[in-house]
Order: sequence, then C-alpha cells, then structure tokens
Amino acid sequence: MCNLYRLNARRSEIAAYLRANDDAFSAVEMEKDYVSPSREGWVARNGDAGRVLDRMHWGFPHWQAGQKDVVNVRNYTSSFWRSAITNPDRRCLVPFTSFQEWSVEPDPVTKKKRPYWFSVPSRPIAAFAGIWRPTETGPRFAFLTCGYDGDPANHVVGAIHPKACPVVLHDEDFDRWLSAPLDDVLGLACAYPSQLMALD
Repeated sequence: MCNLYRLNARRSEIAAYLRANDDAFSAVEMEKDYVSPSREGWVARNGDAGRVLDRMHWGFPHWQAGQKDVVNVRNYTSSFWRSAITNPDRRCLVPFTSFQEWSVEPDPVTKKKRPYWFSVPSRPIAAFAGIWRPTETGPRFAFLTCGYDGDPANHVVGAIHPKACPVVLHDEDFDRWLSAPLDDVLGLACAYPSQLMALD
C-alpha cells in the first residue's frame, strides 16, 4: 500500500502538466514537498469551467469510527468507493514525482522494513488515477491500486511490493479517466509498464 509520495514541483508546473486552470487560490505553494495520509495534496478535477487544480486532503474517512483514513482504492466494486469511481465528476488526477513502497521483509541488520522510491524517469511529473469526495471537513481524495499482469517479481515495483501498485496514468489517458464511463476506464487500472519506471 502506498502511503507516501513526493511532489517536487512548483504549482505552476503542476497546473501546466495536468492542463488545469489554476485560479482558485492565492499564489501559495504546498507546505512540504511530500504528501502523507491526511495531509493536503494537489489534484486536478473537472469543474464547471473545465479542468481545475484543487487542494484536498489525502484519505477518505473510514466507515468505522476511530480507524485511519483509507488512502488506496483496491476493490473497485466496493460500495465504499463505487459512487465516486462511477461518477466522472468524482475522478481526479493526483500528481507526483516519486512514490514509496515498503519492503515485504525487514532489513536483516536494522530489523525494520526498508523504504523504496519509484519514479517515471521520462516524466518530471506523473499522475495517479484518483477519486475524490466531499466530506464534512472538506474534499478528500484517494487513488487506485492494482495487481500485476503475470509474475509480480518481473515488475520493478512488484519485486519490492508484490501485493499492489498505484495506478499511474499515461498522459494521453488523462481525458479518458476524467470523462469516460466506468466500464471503459477500468481498463486503465493496470500496472504501469515496468520498463518505463525506475527504482530511485
């Protein structure tokens, strides 16, 4: 499960990459260059005047009181996610520059799991397939994860974290993710080609 990602880019660069209008806020940058659960991150979503850049907190409130926010979407048919993922207006792009996954086994020396960082070298900024929802405390987002086609060990992320990988979109699929019917966009929920990713 991905629970940390970096966004080492200026707001203007993010808006340009996502082809989003950026006129909803004052000229403030994010406080940190990383996003962790419950922190604010940038997303791009469809608005009344086209695609807009927005700030939201990462993680949908858990359905059980006292539990941590849910940050990754794996079961697309779950009623918890279904209303957001079905509605194109509740889909979003979540920009990142790299993301972290933990090793399955602890390091033999430190006895702790090791963090590994992954990026898309051909893209200074890339984007996860996200969904969002309004809540009593403001809008919240999460992003999709998926399994691997074939042997996870043959995938750059799967070799470290075989359970799931964040869904990274190709640039040409942004419009499709934000507007197409559910049956069409579910085809995008697959592991990004291993040869286009790097272990940093």
